Amino acid sequence: MRALAKIFGPIVLAAVCTAGGWILRDLWPKPKAAAMPAMVAPEVTIATDTVKEMDYNLPEKYVAHAEAIQEVSLLPQVDGYVKEILFKEGDVVAAGQLLYVLDDERYRAVMNQRLADLEAAKAEQRRADRQYQRLANADERGRSQLELDNAEAQAETAKAQVLQAEANLIVAEYDLKKTKVCAPIAGQIGNSSAHIGDYVAPSRGSLAKIVQIDPMRVSFPLPDRLYVQWRQLQKRGETYKQRMRIVLADGSEYEYLGAFDFDDNQMSRETASIMLRLKFPNPDRMLIPNSFVTLLYDRAEPPKYPTVQQSALFDLPTGGMGVYTVDDEGRAHAVPVEVLPTHDGFTPVVKGLEVGQKYVISGTRKLAEGAKVVEVEPTKNEENAEDYEGFAL
Repeated sequence: MRALAKIFGPIVLAAVCTAGGWILRDLWPKPKAAAMPAMVAPEVTIATDTVKEMDYNLPEKYVAHAEAIQEVSLLPQVDGYVKEILFKEGDVVAAGQLLYVLDDERYRAVMNQRLADLEAAKAEQRRADRQYQRLANADERGRSQLELDNAEAQAETAKAQVLQAEANLIVAEYDLKKTKVCAPIAGQIGNSSAHIGDYVAPSRGSLAKIVQIDPMRVSFPLPDRLYVQWRQLQKRGETYKQRMRIVLADGSEYEYLGAFDFDDNQMSRETASIMLRLKFPNPDRMLIPNSFVTLLYDRAEPPKYPTVQQSALFDLPTGGMGVYTVDDEGRAHAVPVEVLPTHDGFTPVVKGLEVGQKYVISGTRKLAEGAKVVEVEPTKNEENAEDYEGFAL
């Protein structure tokens, strides 16, 4: 027992001392803890803009086809050798301008022969008329009825021969005239398939092609929905409220507006659209036949709406769209808005904002209702509303 007491005695004493120390620690007076600092929400850095009133003119866009109103293939009316070519390929020619001259010696000779035939027929007619008049005025005892009938028949035959000779002369004059090939319309002439010295004929194809370039026609398929609207505007006499513009292949807008020319007489079953054709001035030859352009169909007198940059919009938790506005105390507030489709980075607001209100264009993801904000200058990409004047391209 004494041996065990010697072993366990020190252990029990150490345990009692340790327990007593923990008890005294809890009973000892503690100094007062320092007060925790209040949590302050950090200020959010944002960029702002003011709500502006802008034209809203979201255009309907269509792929359109430029067409020449008239085009002519110059087909020779007579055969012969090309004697002269009086134009440069690619020139703009006037209606009636002389383009080709064919060798006309043979046709001139034929015309002279037909002219001589006409003179001979006229002389024969005069002789036959005199013979008939002589017999008709003679005493019936000095001529027979058969002689009178024969003279009358000869006079009628001579008259018919004159008519035949005159017709032959007209044909010969026409053939001679057609040795000179003139432009039937004004327009741009293309490459010539014939050269000086070539033998040409109607059966050998056209000499060149002329296309009218001013004005030009632009055709595009108009959907049935818009076609009905177009007809309703025509019925009310309000077609002036619509505007037809085109964008060229390089992205630039054509400087002239289009005017309605005509529409097709039936709707396409496959596309539920009808071909509408417009007429555009083309003095500078910017429109090329068979080229494709983009047609913009919008309003000539667009409505105005309070407008914000598209970057300002965000989805509300309850549904719909919202915009953060900034009050005079520098706090952000989420405002529900009703908007129209965005065009070119700008969104018209139908309900929720007024012109002149300050709204957030950058930093909306960091915002919460009532957050304190610090405004900074917008970056270049956020300044696109400064010089913007409307939605029209």
